[in-house]
Amino acid sequence: MSLSMYQASVPVFVRGLEVLSTLLEKALAHAEEGGILPEVLLGARLAPDMLPLTAQVQRASDTSTLSVERLSGVAAPKFEDSEVSFEQLQERIAKTLAYLNSVSAAQMEASEDRAIALNFGSFQPSFKGDEYLLTFALPNFFFHIVTAHGILRNNEVRVGKLDYLGPYD
Repeated sequence: MSLSMYQASVPVFVRGLEVLSTLLEKALAHAEEGGILPEVLLGARLAPDMLPLTAQVQRASDTSTLSVERLSGVAAPKFEDSEVSFEQLQERIAKTLAYLNSVSAAQMEASEDRAIALNFGSFQPSFKGDEYLLTFALPNFFFHIVTAHGILRNNEVRVGKLDYLGPYD
């Protein structure tokens, strides 16, 4: 049995977002226990030219929804990127998960051959669906998850590699 585009995308995005949600829970608990203003963690960056924690969550959300939309043709929700609290970021993750879980394996059939063209100003790559998923969408998604993890670690939130990997049942 071969691996389907659905299996390589939707459950992977779902797991990553569930991990991200848990990381945010730990960050909020750390802030509350340490008397840290939540805004300090939400605005934290790894480097001055990198996006803050809030934007890392927003980009992980967008990458997952837009990737599945491009591959399945099922319209994804649009978000305003206006979240300013842990609660609002958790709501966004929940809405993202609801969308991802609404897309079926049947809607992803034959998406490996779908033409995907991106337009980000001067960056305008074109892909077949499988190349898009494996060389652009998933690496981009995990970049934002690991950057969020790194921001939290850098701000002394007690998260480690197992928190990044998530639970195994």
